Amino acid sequence: MDKVLNLLLADDDVDDCDFFKDALEEMDLSVNFSTVSNGVELMALLRTADVPHPNLLFLDLNMPKKSGMECIEEIKTSDAMRDIPIVVFSTSMDAGVVDKLYNLGAHYYIQKPGEFKHLKAVIKKAITSFTHEQGPQPSKEQFIIQP
Repeated sequence: MDKVLNLLLADDDVDDCDFFKDALEEMDLSVNFSTVSNGVELMALLRTADVPHPNLLFLDLNMPKKSGMECIEEIKTSDAMRDIPIVVFSTSMDAGVVDKLYNLGAHYYIQKPGEFKHLKAVIKKAITSFTHEQGPQPSKEQFIIQP
């Protein structure tokens, strides 16, 4: 990977954000990493004209003020934001929710793993898949990323 990726994690769980950051640091990737702690902050950041959109957005579903689902709906219906690739990063694995997220236009779905090594594996898979494909949403069979 030659260019630096701008990664953004929207998650209200401080521990999850720290584990995510630690996993990235162990991967030796060229990334700029930032976080926001709720959906309102996320949408405000994405609407800031002088801040470039992230190359990849990791988005938790269960956040205060505005849920990840509401954010995806808003992002994917906005001409200015619809091309931001979204990786849903959530504890839930409800098939109906996963289907809805795919239909809304999320690129990948990751169920938050309990083990750090699995966390590293799924983050790396998401980043690698994105950097190799960088195209439209993958097929439904490739939507869920597992360690």
